[in-house]
Amino acid sequence: MWRAFARTAKTLFDCGPPPPQGLQPLTLNQQVLRHSIGSNFCKKYLSAPAPSTFSTSTYNMSSEKPKVVFVLGGPGAGKGTQCSRIVDRFQFTHLSAGDLLREERSREGSEFGTLIEDYIRNGKIVPVEVTCSLLENAMKASGKSKFLIDGFPRNQDNLDGWNRQMSDKVDMQFVLFFDCGEDVCVQRCLGRGQSGSGRSDDNMDSLKKRISTYNNDSLPIIKFFEGAGQVKKIDASPGADAVFGDVERVFVASGF
Repeated sequence: MWRAFARTAKTLFDCGPPPPQGLQPLTLNQQVLRHSIGSNFCKKYLSAPAPSTFSTSTYNMSSEKPKVVFVLGGPGAGKGTQCSRIVDRFQFTHLSAGDLLREERSREGSEFGTLIEDYIRNGKIVPVEVTCSLLENAMKASGKSKFLIDGFPRNQDNLDGWNRQMSDKVDMQFVLFFDCGEDVCVQRCLGRGQSGSGRSDDNMDSLKKRISTYNNDSLPIIKFFEGAGQVKKIDASPGADAVFGDVERVFVASGF
């Protein structure tokens, strides 16, 4: 009976990590003794803490997946401004789905350039396969582990495509939702266009289409995440400093 118990104990302890540098490995009798008489004795006489459980799961942890926060809100809600501040304060990497699409549209030789331009100009959502590929490539190229994904997922197709292509590769933390009235958003976008933003969609015609798309396609996605308890809602109507005060509290409370 003792030999059977000893064999079992040896198997279990062989799964554990090596002893700290400078300490001699414990003999089998010492290993059994660690568990039989408690951690206080072990610390005093064997110079090693007793494991809290025989389970080997503690020692089989894989490397952490990248952490992702989705950033959603209507056009002009201030997503880009707040993401810049989050990057500075919490060392996230900001990936704007819209910026990645615009960069790809302008890239010489891009096979998707014309398609992306047509979708953006008409206020439509670019096919999810294109957007997910651009996001995944940008995440890999950055070498970082914490990401703000701004302006995505914007509809059910986006969400389904993300789940197919990316959900098992990342650790989605929550959705940061910037809630802002339509009038405020329109004035911000028009002001941005007048100040030379260089964006082809910062005009009234495109804005009407973008707002319609947001109301019909993006809001239901936010409601879906809200029902799952994954939305952190921010009132984005005040000035940028006041808004970031609320954002900062959310990230601190979430452990960042």
